[in-house]
Amino acid sequence: MGNIPTTHGFHHVAYRCKDAKETVEFYTKMLGMGFKLAIAEDHVPSTGEYDPYMHIFLDAGGDNVLAFFELPNQAKMGRDRNTPRWVQHIALRVESLSALLEAKEHLENNGLDVLGPTHHGIFKSIYFFDPSGHRLELCADIGTPEQLAELKDVAPEMLDEWAKTKKAPRHAAWLHEIKDKE
Repeated sequence: MGNIPTTHGFHHVAYRCKDAKETVEFYTKMLGMGFKLAIAEDHVPSTGEYDPYMHIFLDAGGDNVLAFFELPNQAKMGRDRNTPRWVQHIALRVESLSALLEAKEHLENNGLDVLGPTHHGIFKSIYFFDPSGHRLELCADIGTPEQLAELKDVAPEMLDEWAKTKKAPRHAAWLHEIKDKE
């Protein structure tokens, strides 16, 4: 048995897109991400199968990369119909609450429908969709070190209770009570 590997963050996270050029233009214009590189092949390196693709890489900040594949020979891009649209999303951090509000204004001024800000107790966020239908979330952290420590402390108990009951544990109900007091 070998050692358990230690990860050092994401090298990249990859999703499918409908159009690589449109995707690069959206993420650079709407979110200020840098276009790092593109890789295009006719054969998939890991399997050898013929399936032409364009693989694009965007700088998401903090040494994180968001990548997309355009797959023109595959069936039309869809989504998991058994999962609500609000579940699968890409959440990105912004530096402050004021940056979040500025981002909302920028996105709306560029014709996007933006939901929020939504209060999650330890962060506030806005939601919108990219041209391929991926739900995006921009988050501004507002939690205190004490709140984050408390959440970490109760996480194992919450998970155990959830595993047994499949009902929301109340260990961190205070997250929503904060919102109600504002």
